[in-house]
Amino acid sequence: MTNARFMSWIGLLVLTVGIATGTAVAQKDPAKNPAPAARVGDEVITLEEVEQAVKPQLAKLEEQRYEILDQRLDQLIGERLLAQEAKRRNVSVEDLLKTEVFAKAPDVPDSEVTAFITQNKGRLPKMDDKELRLKVWDHLRSQKVNEQRQTYVQGLRGQGKVTVLLQEPTSARYDVSGDRGFSRGPKDAPVTIVEFSDFQCPFCKTATTTIKQVLDKYPGKVRLVFRDYPLASIHPQAPKAHEAARCAADQAKFWEYHDVLFERSPKISPQDLKQYAQDLKLDAAAFDQCLDSGKHAAGVDKDFQEGVGLGLTGTPSFFINGKQIVGAQPLAAFQKVVDGELAKVAAREVDRPRQIIRRAPPLRAAAALPKQVRDAEGDGEMPEVLVQHRLRRPPVPPPVLEGEGLARRHHDRLRSSGRLSRPDDLDPSRMLG
Repeated sequence: MTNARFMSWIGLLVLTVGIATGTAVAQKDPAKNPAPAARVGDEVITLEEVEQAVKPQLAKLEEQRYEILDQRLDQLIGERLLAQEAKRRNVSVEDLLKTEVFAKAPDVPDSEVTAFITQNKGRLPKMDDKELRLKVWDHLRSQKVNEQRQTYVQGLRGQGKVTVLLQEPTSARYDVSGDRGFSRGPKDAPVTIVEFSDFQCPFCKTATTTIKQVLDKYPGKVRLVFRDYPLASIHPQAPKAHEAARCAADQAKFWEYHDVLFERSPKISPQDLKQYAQDLKLDAAAFDQCLDSGKHAAGVDKDFQEGVGLGLTGTPSFFINGKQIVGAQPLAAFQKVVDGELAKVAAREVDRPRQIIRRAPPLRAAAALPKQVRDAEGDGEMPEVLVQHRLRRPPVPPPVLEGEGLARRHHDRLRSSGRLSRPDDLDPSRMLG
């Protein structure tokens, strides 16, 4: 074989291998060769087209998977922490729970049992009064024990070395603006909680206490933004109450009026709304004119429509830096998310390159320094008051799989633990049984 012929053969071989390699790479690149999902005649429907058309539903599925994994991970972490603490004390887990949970859970006074029965009189089953009170007491006691257990486990997590490596999908966060609505807390707080609430919703009333605890626990680190989401189909007086709160805001008294509405709910008739304004020393004439004119009806509806767009089917619903919490959850549930968000902020601060600022010469005036430098130096099925209020039907037709989505999963899990009953299921014959 001559040198020329040999070199031609080598060149042909290299060219053939190069073409084959390039073809293989191209076939592996989905951007250049999108995977076909179907062929209709000469036309191809790509998998990318299908995925794009059902992107919200796929995001929901990713979200569901993460929530299921995260819930189970939490249970396992709690079990391990309890076991380790019991071993450290040289006691059984059962004895540890008796000492730290059952013994420390608040008791249920008779007045609380009476109040619960009074508030749910029309929904409770007919039975002997003594038996009913016993069942209600047992239910309320179970709630308090569960909350105490969550609080205790949360404390153990804070003391131990727990690192959660499970990553949430980016689709688990909602794009909810904190720029609109009425707010409490610093605008530059690292954590923003956007609450969609209903002044006639008993779950929302319950949640106000928890949210106040959150704000008190993280001073300067959490900002609360209140948004209107009155469920008129089951709370016909709620829309007007939300308008009234905005009328109070016109006189710089939104949060004071907000607190009064929840304190005295469900008494929110138009006459009640005007009386509350007088109790707060508002300009009665201006308030009455604002309320009667429907001045803020459009603003309330705008908030409601935004909630509908987010897929909300009940109240209260919270978004903590875009991460959703559904229902009047215990403090531990909010604390877990807030702590996670603060940890992420702290991690970003650590990773951020430090800016080295040279000290000014001794004779340089402080005023000569740039302003930013000067600033830097100087947690049994019962009636609908337990967790969350749901619409009897969604305000808009839900997307595919929405019935099995995040809100329903939250509700099913809460119902199975005896902490929630949906209005659709409020059959008195099934309650407390």
